[in-house]
Amino acid sequence: MTKKNRQRRVVTPPTPFEQARDELFQQVMRCEVIGAAPDHQAEWFNETIAYFAQRYPELKPADVNDLRKLGERFVQPPKAAVVSDDALTVEATVVSDEAATDEVATSAAEASAIDALVGEATDTESELAVDVSEIEEPEPVPA
Repeated sequence: MTKKNRQRRVVTPPTPFEQARDELFQQVMRCEVIGAAPDHQAEWFNETIAYFAQRYPELKPADVNDLRKLGERFVQPPKAAVVSDDALTVEATVVSDEAATDEVATSAAEASAIDALVGEATDTESELAVDVSEIEEPEPVPA
């Protein structure tokens, strides 16, 4: 039996800032701060950040400010994709180009259908083409 040399993973304990951050996010979720009015959110953050500054005395004032910024960003609603006017113009151009292409294809199909009816079909595709409107639907069988 061979013995595998596996190195044990060294797990580092989270820093006080990471602990405070995780606890802040948990409190935000538990206290339903995300759906609250902005003035209520500001009041909640003032009280909570003061509490965290006392609870984690090893945090520097800059860390406490960063913690508040992270929390305030966490409660903001997700940003919607912004569609610029240029994107709308490009989309409208693409749609109009597709419509023009469809019109040209319809005109060519109509011309080849007329040629086939008159007997002047020049290519085998138009001779083999079947107009879908001429196919009769089978009648349903009564049960």
